[in-house]
Amino acid sequence: MTDNVQMDCISLCDGWILSREHRAHASGAELIYWLSTEHGPRCVTLAEQRWRGFVRESDARRWRQWLGQRPGWELTAVPAQDFSHQPVWALDVVAPKLWRQVRQQAQASGWSLLEADIAPQERYLMARFIRNGVTVRAQGHRLLAMRPAQPQHQPSMVSLDIECSRHGELYSIGFYHEGEQSVWMIGPAPAEPAPSYLHFVENEAELLRATLHWFEQHDPDAIIGWSVAHFDLALLHKRAQLYGIRLSLGRDGSEPAWQERAGPGRECSIAGRLVLDGIDWLKAAFYSFDSFALDNVAHALLGEGKACQDSVNRLAEIEHNFHHNKLALAHYNLKDCELVWRIFEKTDLMAFVLARGSNTGLQLDRTGGSSAAFTFRYLPLLHRAGYVAPDLTEHTIPPSPGGYVMDSMPGLYRNVLLLDFKSLYPSIIRSFLIDPMGMIVAERAPEDASVVGFRGARFHREQHRLPGLIAELAEQRELAKRDKNAPLSQAIKILMNSFYGVLGASGCRFHDPKLASSITLRGHEIMKQTRVWIEQQGYRVIYGDTDSVFVHVGDGCEKSQARAIGLALSRKINAAWCDNLAELGLESALELEFETQFDRFFMPTIRGSLVGSKKRYVGAVINDGEIDLIFKGMETVRSDWTAMARQLQQELYHDWFSGRAVLPLLKRWIKAIRSGDVDHLLVYRKRLRQPLDAYQASPPHVQAARLANAMLNKEHYRKGSQISYFIGLSGAYPQKEGKGELDREHYIEKQLKPIAEPVLIALGIGFHEVDGDQLGLF
Repeated sequence: MTDNVQMDCISLCDGWILSREHRAHASGAELIYWLSTEHGPRCVTLAEQRWRGFVRESDARRWRQWLGQRPGWELTAVPAQDFSHQPVWALDVVAPKLWRQVRQQAQASGWSLLEADIAPQERYLMARFIRNGVTVRAQGHRLLAMRPAQPQHQPSMVSLDIECSRHGELYSIGFYHEGEQSVWMIGPAPAEPAPSYLHFVENEAELLRATLHWFEQHDPDAIIGWSVAHFDLALLHKRAQLYGIRLSLGRDGSEPAWQERAGPGRECSIAGRLVLDGIDWLKAAFYSFDSFALDNVAHALLGEGKACQDSVNRLAEIEHNFHHNKLALAHYNLKDCELVWRIFEKTDLMAFVLARGSNTGLQLDRTGGSSAAFTFRYLPLLHRAGYVAPDLTEHTIPPSPGGYVMDSMPGLYRNVLLLDFKSLYPSIIRSFLIDPMGMIVAERAPEDASVVGFRGARFHREQHRLPGLIAELAEQRELAKRDKNAPLSQAIKILMNSFYGVLGASGCRFHDPKLASSITLRGHEIMKQTRVWIEQQGYRVIYGDTDSVFVHVGDGCEKSQARAIGLALSRKINAAWCDNLAELGLESALELEFETQFDRFFMPTIRGSLVGSKKRYVGAVINDGEIDLIFKGMETVRSDWTAMARQLQQELYHDWFSGRAVLPLLKRWIKAIRSGDVDHLLVYRKRLRQPLDAYQASPPHVQAARLANAMLNKEHYRKGSQISYFIGLSGAYPQKEGKGELDREHYIEKQLKPIAEPVLIALGIGFHEVDGDQLGLF
């Protein structure tokens, strides 16, 4: 009786949508949403939903004839049209089998069927402007209503990590959960006292069952880890299959669903839980490291790394400890879990995940999907304007050009100002009313009702949706910055900046080269005119790239005076653009900001040429005698150069910008290379971008990987692996597996010399004067 009363009770709750899917039934699609709420997980369902597509009115008769007496379909006129201005009808289908047949018929016959790829659970959310945060009204599991909300809690997490042999046999599984940490390990308990977090099981099958029991007890909303989908969950699934155990990690008792080639964040989905890989999400938040190995990232962010003694032969240490020191292995296992947990906390990654999902509408654990995010935000606006989205089409128009890059004026300067247009491409969309629907509407509008774009594009002055969406996001970002909500600010910035790329990407249904070109070519125009206005003020623009200009205001300028010039220039340029666009009847959203004042600035030449380079420079900001170096496109920011080259470059420009002689520094480095004092800094690291067999030539990293695999007698290094190697007298050899005599002259010629030459050329010095017996000061 109590259960029946509870089932009849209507409740309201806020939550985050953790997973969404539909199940096909003869009576229609059942929509299933799992939520994270403050009071625990909640599943709500909505039955008897239909699959929907749109057909042109001109095709409606043929569709009626083909559908005939088949049951479970409805064709209805709707107040909408497609992008060719033809009226459309909505085709709703009940049975999944008939819907498959409809899609097959559309493909075979060429009859229109627009938006047929949008799944019912996605269409339901889009139509209500719901983007993961919701308030639901439900009766038991039955969903009555859902509306957008912004829940205040964060989903619960567990950091999961497994240890195994080189052959994939499970040793232990660690869990780091708020208020509870544990490691479950195969084998008898050791004689010495074990920590309270360590538990022992008899074999792999029992270890898998213990894992399932742990999830039943603690029931986290999200599983986090390092390569947690590719490695940990994939291996658990494989070993469970070996023992005939259902790896029922889903909150509905289902197993993880695997999708090959699904893209980042979509490889593994678990009903009612998020799967969040630390590597993918740090990259999504635009973090950058030389290596995304857990040990390296933990050292960079937390100042500590893995609990191991032998970082080179880590797998051998794991295998040894499993057989001889289980307490050490347990500590190592739990430490890996802890490091991932603390990295998520340090970077506020969960807040970023929620902020991104709240803005894109995509499933919370999906990291890619710029085109899908654009569709999720834009499609409901389009529908309310009376249009349905087009299918993917091919265009004969050449692709849009990239950002405008000015010719540079090489040399060493004092007092260079970096002026940067804030969110230039989104601002162009707002200012010049660039919009997929607006371009279609303008085709039938008088010329004075539209704004001229590029490559024949025009955009309607009144009927548009994207400029308003950009304005809304920009306002939300300013509020986030004001509230010091860095995850939300970053998520919005990434989303806004993705819109240009989406409109120029062939995988987007709204893709049209005229749209993307109207953004980039307008950017060219803005950059050129901005340079003219700056130089009319008596200053010299020495370089510009996409949305930034570098202005030399004179070597003899005082620091405070240079700053005042930068602020004044920004105000004048912004006012000029406001006036310029007002003459066109437009409101300018362009905003040039004074971003950085370089006390020293060096623009090198292209190697072997007197022509200035592009996208490469070094700037120095000096405060209270402390020099902060900023490198762009130089070797110090490239992971495929050795640590020696990067360290030398930092020291070289620090000394040069400080006014110290650089010749003694270069000589010391040459001596250190030849003496073997810096061998540990001579390691190259490079990732294999394709299978080893696919390489026609044998570049050094491929040569080293092949040698390592031969020495290990297995395919340890494969596509996606990063190989660390040296260059020896006999060629490349792997750092871990090989031994050889270093080719020290290679490192001087190919690593040290390219670093030194830009400075030496600027000083009029030949490299022979460095690598010789001549001494001197520059």
